[in-house]
Amino acid sequence: MPISTARVDRHWRIAPRPSLGAHHTDWLTRGGSLTAHLRTLGRVTVEVTREAVDRPWRDEWRALSIAPRTPVWVREVALKVDDVPFVVAHSIVPLAHSTGIWQSMRRLRTRPLAELLYSDSSVSRSVLVSRSVTARHPLHRLAARQGDTKHALVARRSVFRRHGAPLMVTECMLDALWSTLAASDERTHHRDHARAYDHLASHAKRIVRGEAK
Repeated sequence: MPISTARVDRHWRIAPRPSLGAHHTDWLTRGGSLTAHLRTLGRVTVEVTREAVDRPWRDEWRALSIAPRTPVWVREVALKVDDVPFVVAHSIVPLAHSTGIWQSMRRLRTRPLAELLYSDSSVSRSVLVSRSVTARHPLHRLAARQGDTKHALVARRSVFRRHGAPLMVTECMLDALWSTLAASDERTHHRDHARAYDHLASHAKRIVRGEAK
């Protein structure tokens, strides 16, 4: 059962904007492990781009109700499908918890964070919130490192809690994800069209032979 969402600002929304397409809305609101969902599209690998002690972003400390200069442990990764970046993720946990309740986060290396979050029944999750990402947001810089700055970006985030200790995960979807989904739709459309054509052609042949009723 999801726990209540952390306090959000005006940019982060529980319901994605109505102007977004069906795929965007679907992937921004999907429950469970994003890594598992990506595995339905191909082979998933995790590239760790940064792990360090840092300060939370403005929209993070507000959402977690912590002081602006609270030290946090940051983990940033690119989730790749068949070696192509599909998602960049930025996860934070208050530094004190990174050596205590969430210490396993610092030992993941290239294993996905999902291994910690979905294998422990003591972990609860807030509802997902999402937003559009502009060039002013730090997520945009993470996407730029993967070469994705030409298209509008969207991101989602949620807060996981274990024995009261929060861990925030923010995931920004890159254009390769949407391109792959669009190409899959196109292939499905062509297959359906071909099947319909084959059916009509077969029916026409039966009519010519006098077999159709």
